[in-house]
Amino acid sequence: MARYVFITGGVVSSLGKGLASAALGALLQARGFSVRLRKLDPYLNVDPGTMSPFEHGEVFVTDDGAETDLDLGHYERFTGVAARSTDSVSSGRIYSSVLEKERRGDYLGKTIQVIPHVTNEIKDFLRVGADEVDFMLCEIGGTVGDIEGLPFFEAIRQFGQEHPRGQCIFMHLTLLPWIAASGELKTKPTQHSVKELRSIGIAPDVLVCRSERTIPEKEREKLALFCNVRPDSVIAAYDLKSIYEAPLAYHREGLDQAVLDAFGISPAPRPNLRRWEDVADRIFNPEGEVRVAIVGKYTQLEDAYKSIAEALTHGGMANRVRVRIDWVDAEVFEREDPAPLLEPYHAILVPGGFGERGTEGKIKAVEFARTREIPYLGICLGMQMAVIETARNLAGLKTAGSQEFDHEAGEARYEPVIFHLSEWIKDNEKIARDVLDNKGGTMRLGTYTATLAEGSKAAEVYGGQSIEERHRHRYEVDIKYREMLETHGLKISGISPDGRLPEIVEVEGHPWFIGVQFHPELKSKPFAPHPLFASFIRAARDVSRLV
Repeated sequence: MARYVFITGGVVSSLGKGLASAALGALLQARGFSVRLRKLDPYLNVDPGTMSPFEHGEVFVTDDGAETDLDLGHYERFTGVAARSTDSVSSGRIYSSVLEKERRGDYLGKTIQVIPHVTNEIKDFLRVGADEVDFMLCEIGGTVGDIEGLPFFEAIRQFGQEHPRGQCIFMHLTLLPWIAASGELKTKPTQHSVKELRSIGIAPDVLVCRSERTIPEKEREKLALFCNVRPDSVIAAYDLKSIYEAPLAYHREGLDQAVLDAFGISPAPRPNLRRWEDVADRIFNPEGEVRVAIVGKYTQLEDAYKSIAEALTHGGMANRVRVRIDWVDAEVFEREDPAPLLEPYHAILVPGGFGERGTEGKIKAVEFARTREIPYLGICLGMQMAVIETARNLAGLKTAGSQEFDHEAGEARYEPVIFHLSEWIKDNEKIARDVLDNKGGTMRLGTYTATLAEGSKAAEVYGGQSIEERHRHRYEVDIKYREMLETHGLKISGISPDGRLPEIVEVEGHPWFIGVQFHPELKSKPFAPHPLFASFIRAARDVSRLV
């Protein structure tokens, strides 16, 4: 049976609970324990799949096709443990499940209430897979005191009471604000946050204090005294130059030891931190720099492309170069010539997205990369833009476009080289979708296999001819245009096993030009960079040395 660590937050949001959880998972692994991380989100959406990137940041997709919070990306990147659909739940999903059971009559006519029915559903979720790992780390979204989060706090309180002493502990992350006028770090917000937590029956065992200044010993002692925790369980969390410094930083502060002490695990296995020392060395001791332009639609919020930014960093680590990323609004190129803006860059990436806005600018960025022989990586919509650019500018099909844009406009304006995918095969079963279906959970989601053409750039990058990658899309390149595209130099080098769905395209004779229908960034890790990103940054590094 797993030991449980429940991670909560207080004072303000966005303090880094997800990062702290991921770093703790990595440290427990370094001591020889197996871990799994979970996220419980209080919002009423069933999942973030239909939420705007401006609202919630990117949607992270698991192998089994769940659309989840971006924190699951942190969990995977730090631990290497592939997330599952059972590792993410929202209030919306919990309430939906309860109401479905009520409609079926599962509750035998009882009055349905938050306690016990909603809290029991949350506890059932927490128990899934408990016999598979040594530690289950469960992060509660939001902050203590949020009205929508109360069922989750009550559920974990009950869960802790129902299990033997020493099987569940609580870790609380708070802010110690610096007041410049008085020149002091203030502990009172943390004291009030812990007071709020204790008022609902949860006493923290470990207190993690986010601070931009060194926490004096007397302030740690005050926190320990008034928050009723051991002094060595008050852990400082300082601002870092890189998130990948977090495991080492938290270890120096004693987080993993404090957690093991709270469980009474003694003597604790010594940690092996060589993996993270190597990661830090590659981050802080680069041997060069490359500049990459991400030409996208949601560039005002970097979290919208969080996994892409991290995967580019991993690619830099693989090549011992620092990757400088600039976010470029694709709509700018609909008004201006892209050349002056893009000429300083060593590589160009066009990420995924939904809708027509900004697509003409992305197509111009693709053309610039192709004609100037600048390394180009197109992901999902970025691959589709490469197909449309070839169809228009090389094959002469000036009306080439996507059914997605026609559907959005309510009229047929384009030759649909990109079409709405109405059916496909998943695990030997046919899945059918209509363009008018509900939006949530109806895309081609999760891991699918692709076959790579022998002798292609893609096969060289992957080192083989069969790959598995994660997808999240509704629209596909129409295979009937294959001959037209390949005649004009855009080769389909990766395809679904049934030969119907193009998965990878590449420009023959170009130094490095690849578009992929899937999302390779979701599987990249600092200690195991994705081969596409490692190769892409290697090509950018070669360009930088020629300039």
